[in-house]
Amino acid sequence: MTSTAIGRRVAAATVLAGVALTGCAPPSTAASAPARSVTPFSSSMATPTPTPTPSRTPSVRPTPTATHSPVAITSPRATASARATASARATASARAPTAPSTTTSVAALPPSTTSGSLAGKVVVIDPGHNGGNAAHPEIINQLVSAGTFRKPCDTTGTATNGGYPEYAFTMDVALRLASILRAQGAKVVLTRSSSAGVGPCINVRAAIGNEAHADAAISIHADGGPSTGYGFHVIAPGSIGTNSSIVKPSYQLALDVRSGYATGTGEHTATYIATNGLTVRTDLGGLNLSTVPKVFIECANMRNAADAARLTSAAFRQRAAVGIAAGITAFLTGR
Repeated sequence: MTSTAIGRRVAAATVLAGVALTGCAPPSTAASAPARSVTPFSSSMATPTPTPTPSRTPSVRPTPTATHSPVAITSPRATASARATASARATASARAPTAPSTTTSVAALPPSTTSGSLAGKVVVIDPGHNGGNAAHPEIINQLVSAGTFRKPCDTTGTATNGGYPEYAFTMDVALRLASILRAQGAKVVLTRSSSAGVGPCINVRAAIGNEAHADAAISIHADGGPSTGYGFHVIAPGSIGTNSSIVKPSYQLALDVRSGYATGTGEHTATYIATNGLTVRTDLGGLNLSTVPKVFIECANMRNAADAARLTSAAFRQRAAVGIAAGITAFLTGR
């Protein structure tokens, strides 16, 4: 055999050896899919959908979603077995009682607060202040109409001595309240959908209720009174002339909300302001500019240690929402 032929045979053998080595490399192993995290209740109940908020339904916990690695089925028997198992699971699931939704607190409500139908009713909920107000004084300090005079667009609101802000409390209660009222058939409109923005200004908040032709509107707040005072109070509009048509129905709404809130929360009426938990004011643009029945509620005094402990409790915030809902329902149904 010539040297050239020998060289060709050596080269061919080298190539075949390389192919064999490549073919023996082990197949790569696919990484298991990471487990999906479950986000607790958030503000998915608002219109438009709010950003998740500290508000969570305390009595219901979401069930984590299990993540399974894919399994290859290589035979008809395995496929049939898998289908039978899936069918059995689906049947069992259909027969099982439905768990309460984590995005609504209606399942936890006593029957007395959900018995009245609010179908066809429109309720506007105004969570006081906003999380971005403090960072934008150039916006919230601008003067806007408050009826017969002008006032700053908005304020920062107050906070507990521990730092829990009013705007977070009001948003949480508003979302809980919206869920309860929607479960009774009401159309609910919120003046803000999260605590990440600025405002809206007091005149815009009133306009939202007016444009929605609300059957009832409520602005949710928590007071920053003297530390020795405690309790809640409801504010009804006094007449400034242009709002005279809503003064009487608003006063009735205030009475109903006061009753519902006191019963639902056990909170005492304010010891440092108002009379028996009720006051009438003509200095609030949100009431002066309203053309629909509207009230404010100061749910408690954030500067009082005992009240602050209640306000920072999710269970109390749920009771607050239930109490306010009971008052609004009583007003709208004439009960």
